[in-house]
Amino acid sequence: MKFIIKIKTAVILTTIFITFVMLFSISYADENVISAAGSPININASSAIVMDMETGRVLFEKNAYVKRPIASTTKIMTAILAIENGNLDDEVTVSERACQIWGSDIGLKPGEKLKLRDLLYGLMLNSGNDAAIAIAEHIGGSLENFLDMMNEKARLIGAKNSSFKSPHGLDMEGHYSTAYDLALITRYALANPVFSEIVSTKTASIPGRNLYNTNEMLGLYPGADGVKTGYTGQAGRCLVTSATRNGWRIISVVLNCPTKSARTQNSIKILDYAFNNYKMYTLTEAGETVGYLPVNKGIEESVPIVTTDKIVYPLTQEEAKRVKTKILLLDDIDAPVFGGVDAGYVIFTLDGKVIAETKLKVSKDVAKKDFNYYFQKTIDEVRKFFKSLFSGLPGILFTHIYSCTPRM
Repeated sequence: MKFIIKIKTAVILTTIFITFVMLFSISYADENVISAAGSPININASSAIVMDMETGRVLFEKNAYVKRPIASTTKIMTAILAIENGNLDDEVTVSERACQIWGSDIGLKPGEKLKLRDLLYGLMLNSGNDAAIAIAEHIGGSLENFLDMMNEKARLIGAKNSSFKSPHGLDMEGHYSTAYDLALITRYALANPVFSEIVSTKTASIPGRNLYNTNEMLGLYPGADGVKTGYTGQAGRCLVTSATRNGWRIISVVLNCPTKSARTQNSIKILDYAFNNYKMYTLTEAGETVGYLPVNKGIEESVPIVTTDKIVYPLTQEEAKRVKTKILLLDDIDAPVFGGVDAGYVIFTLDGKVIAETKLKVSKDVAKKDFNYYFQKTIDEVRKFFKSLFSGLPGILFTHIYSCTPRM
């Protein structure tokens, strides 16, 4: 049966402003994260950023949108493309071209055959430039085609200020990205469990080789679980890190640090800043009732309206006090109503800027008052009437019969 949503007024949606800070009770996703007073951070990276994995919110940034060489952090894009477009058990034949590349390598030989999975570990742990070429040629059919794939993927992810001229990141004119774009690419890649597993691995063995991850943050920083180091003369010391504490994962990027020690300390500083100053707040749970929608000609006068998704968002303690909620809800709805029908939106704002939203939906079915409804209601009323009318009849009849019984 088809249902019709009725909009009565010229204003399609009724806007309800909530005057208190939050319509829903805000609860901490993690009570163990200690909030700290925010203060400027002094780091000597030319560019840096911290991004929340779940929402993509930028928690800290320094020159994050400036285009720079990115060295071997390029391989984050190389790896995720290979994982998405190849079979991990594919056998890859190493070309002469791959073996001629300079810089860090895993000692590949022309004509050597390795599984794509093994090459990916060599790429991301030991930062093998030879593995990067071998992977690119296998996945793209040619190095040039693979570069096209890299740039197209960057565009789709939203990394608009990135340009890839190689799968390894050696200094080359026109090869660049930004700290923000690298965080976006990493956030996308970490959503893939295969990628996430590889970059969190400290050591691995592949045919003829023992691999050791160049990422010094693994085992050093509490919760560190990825992702990639980088260094060239033009790019300086670079490091992309992910860290997870109590289920909350964040990503940091530092570019053009003067020394390896500096990139490590810079990463620790900005990660600490994020973990100490922000908490994941629950703005609403999925299925939480926010109000009731009038139902026209329904067997019930109204129906509960609930949220579709659970929404969490990283906020400082002070920001949490300034979050406001707006509900956009239909005026009413015509019966029959079916559970799950869209009924509006709930929008969360911080200082006037939308930070999150989710659809509202009808929580259950409501039948229409049709002929059968009114007929059944009439029958029920008649039954009640006669039941009330004759409720004392059996006792009266018994008394009458008893009194008329002949005496012996």
